[in-house]
Amino acid sequence: MKRVFSILAICTLMVLGNFNAHASKTDVVSENIIVNFVQDEEAAAADTNEDKGFHQVLKERFIEGGPTFMGIVLLCLILGLAIAFERIIYLNLATTNTKKLAQKVEDALNSGGVEAAKEVCRDTSGPVASIYYQGLDRMDEGVEASEKAVIAYGGVQMGQLEKNVSWVSLFIALAPMLGFMGTVIGMIQAFDKIEAAGDMQPSLVAGGIKVALLTTVFGLIVAIILQIFYNYIISKIDAIVNDMEDASITLIDMLVAHKNK
Repeated sequence: MKRVFSILAICTLMVLGNFNAHASKTDVVSENIIVNFVQDEEAAAADTNEDKGFHQVLKERFIEGGPTFMGIVLLCLILGLAIAFERIIYLNLATTNTKKLAQKVEDALNSGGVEAAKEVCRDTSGPVASIYYQGLDRMDEGVEASEKAVIAYGGVQMGQLEKNVSWVSLFIALAPMLGFMGTVIGMIQAFDKIEAAGDMQPSLVAGGIKVALLTTVFGLIVAIILQIFYNYIISKIDAIVNDMEDASITLIDMLVAHKNK
């Protein structure tokens, strides 16, 4: 009987051991399945974010930033770009071939006199041609009067070139400041939630901080875009002003040579 009980006990232990081993294997398999499922979900979420285009992500972030400050920042971008495009078109139309114009005026001045040279200036667009016309129009009063007219009208034309450019610089400074203001307000709201809840929980402040950072990011993006156009406009104005100064000197030299003939 003792042998029978011993054999039964050994068999029972073997069965329990096999059952526990099978259960452990089942737990490992189940754990692997759960881990693989989580990894598949994360990969699917990552693929979904990658499938979204840049414009879609930008739109979602813009909406998350809130309509108040994001709308004002967007308004700064629209107005700044409108003024910048208007100035770029105007400056491109104001650009002329100064050397070619000076040669035409000189030829007309030598062949047909002052009136022929003024006709050439009337048929040519741009600030340089306008300055030439004003200088030639005062030729009857002497070279000094022509020189004064050229200098005075050159300042007028420079003002026309720089018209509304200060607004672009204003929007460049205003956009990031509005973004920083949105950041400060978002942080204040986050701390208000902490104070009301009486507990420091990440979920309470995450939304406010996220909105605050988004307003700053979009404000900086607007400032960077407008700064690029602003620098282009300033460089274009400087190039035209240099042409105007060179053309003015050339015109005075032509008038002096014509008078001495």
